[in-house]
Amino acid sequence: MSEAPVIVSDDPGSFPHSVLAERHPALIRKVRDAFPYGPEQRRALDALRESALDGVIEPLGAPAPEDHERWVAWGLPKYLGRPWFSAPFLWAESYFYRQLLAAVGYFGSGAWQGIDPFRPFKLAELDTPEADEELAALDALTGQPLDEQARALLHGSLWGNRADLGFRISAGGEGSVDSQLLVDDGESLWSLLPARTADSDSDSDSDSDSGGTDGPARTVCLVADNAGRELIPDLLLIDHLLHHGRAERAVLHVKPYPYFVSDATTADVLDAVRRLTGAQGAAGAAGDRLWSALTDGRLVVRAHVFSCAPLPYADMPDDLRREFAEADLTIMKGDLNYRRLVGDRLWPPTTPFTTPTAYFPGPVVALRTLKSDVIVGLDADTEAALVAAQGQGWRTSGTHAVIQARF
Repeated sequence: MSEAPVIVSDDPGSFPHSVLAERHPALIRKVRDAFPYGPEQRRALDALRESALDGVIEPLGAPAPEDHERWVAWGLPKYLGRPWFSAPFLWAESYFYRQLLAAVGYFGSGAWQGIDPFRPFKLAELDTPEADEELAALDALTGQPLDEQARALLHGSLWGNRADLGFRISAGGEGSVDSQLLVDDGESLWSLLPARTADSDSDSDSDSDSGGTDGPARTVCLVADNAGRELIPDLLLIDHLLHHGRAERAVLHVKPYPYFVSDATTADVLDAVRRLTGAQGAAGAAGDRLWSALTDGRLVVRAHVFSCAPLPYADMPDDLRREFAEADLTIMKGDLNYRRLVGDRLWPPTTPFTTPTAYFPGPVVALRTLKSDVIVGLDADTEAALVAAQGQGWRTSGTHAVIQARF
């Protein structure tokens, strides 16, 4: 099968165009209002807003940090001087966030160095009544059979993506909508990650119900997406894998610097773990276990520079490829990671998931709510029904999801 066309943003009626023309300027206003930036940072933000709307892609500002050579390798010379809307959508989005960080002084040597411009939005997600309710619900879940716990936590991680802050900026809040899981390969995932059959704690009877006999996977990688309320269910899923012997070791991949508004960094992981350790009941117990797992190496946080690359994972460097190859399973979370996993292209939706992921060096599962145009792995009847009911809006509304596996 020939490769599908790369998604760009030059169609005024398209979703990618709306991101660049509406969401990015709105984000700049939110960031500008969230901190008491000085005149230099405010001028730079205003200039970025004008450039993103009506200007062209400009070089990295001076002094450029050590990532200058990486951006050259990632295609910057090819797009310099071109309108933002003419570049590949994934590339333009990524470079916008890199330039936004430069505008607020994140990479500079002044007082704003290293200050996450999205941090207030992320922290607000952790301190809400909804977050309290979700954590309290864990108490009831612990009394369920282990297989039911596993499915609930997997779906919690999947649908937690609807708390994505970048999505909500233009969507006007989460709203109340019907949700639909279009593809569910969840059982395949659990067949690869059976629980241990004997457990010294109180969950031993439930563990034996899972029927797992092959022993735990050695290592599971989870490539995180967003911070805040979405990261909490990701961490709870990791705790389940470790606590019930489905994995001996977990590697949590996060971003090395702030990215796409709410993408998780190491600091966000610490905030989320602290939120759990400060909770009562089952949530607090999970937080304590995660803290312990971090200290003894059963849970490792990675922040590879390629995590912020404007490229698909097919172009990943050799060291990252080796890490995924050595894992027994890699779980890719969220819409952006899905776009990078399958390639940000207009694939026919009925393209098998195995086709664009054939390059991936090990077993991989995508947990993704749909918030952009790219989608593969649907059957023809499902696609036809979606188009008949909603046109193409189902691709970007965040009301549909997939759990897709390639082992």
